[in-house]
Amino acid sequence: MDFIKFLGTAGARFVMIKQLRSSAGVWVSLDGTNLLIDPGPGTLIRCLSSKPKLDPKDLDAIILTHRHIDHSNDINLMIEAMTDGGFKKKGKVFAPRDALEGEPVIFSYAREEVEEVIELHEKGEYRVNTLRFDTPVKHLHGVETYGINLYGRGITISLITDTKYFDGLEEFYKGDILIMNVVRLEPREDIMHLSVKDAERIISRNRPKLSVLTHFGMTLLRAKPWKVAEEISKKYNLKVLSANDGMVIGIDEYREG
Repeated sequence: MDFIKFLGTAGARFVMIKQLRSSAGVWVSLDGTNLLIDPGPGTLIRCLSSKPKLDPKDLDAIILTHRHIDHSNDINLMIEAMTDGGFKKKGKVFAPRDALEGEPVIFSYAREEVEEVIELHEKGEYRVNTLRFDTPVKHLHGVETYGINLYGRGITISLITDTKYFDGLEEFYKGDILIMNVVRLEPREDIMHLSVKDAERIISRNRPKLSVLTHFGMTLLRAKPWKVAEEISKKYNLKVLSANDGMVIGIDEYREG
């Protein structure tokens, strides 16, 4: 069965440092390929304690949407685990330029352990085995940041990672399954994250088969994100879920044909 597993659903620094929710990443198993997206603090532990266990040696690639610590903290560790301690050179790592230069979050020795390190950029197109994905637009965030569209057999999965809403954002992410990092209950001009209002706008315009809210900050946790998702679902007569730590979504039911 192809699936998406949310190893963690914490968003922003306070939920992460208090570990009110796990800050691990997202594992996607699709068409025989295993991807890990944004391995934040605790990702390795969550993989190994998963039921059934997720073996990092099964990974084909790691994708880092941006360098912030709640997304990148375990990336070197996960490279080590993917490559069996560096003894088996395998896999690809995708990351924005500023995660690789200046004050890099991916260590130089770790880059030598994988088959290829590939720089993400706006309008980029990439391939892992038979899967392809793109990074259609640069996000409005404090560092270089990209969301992704992942194209599998009869399915598109879109991830809108951290960003401030901007006009036309939804036009770049029209997946059958739409995952959104929604940190805030209410928008704030000085915080570069999506709010519930932004999520509603995107969902109502794109009308995906499934929308999943994740990466919650304190204001949204206090509002009970599962209730927020239920209200959006009823309002637009669409399937909207609130992710929780360890939640698994089966992909096959959303495929075409």
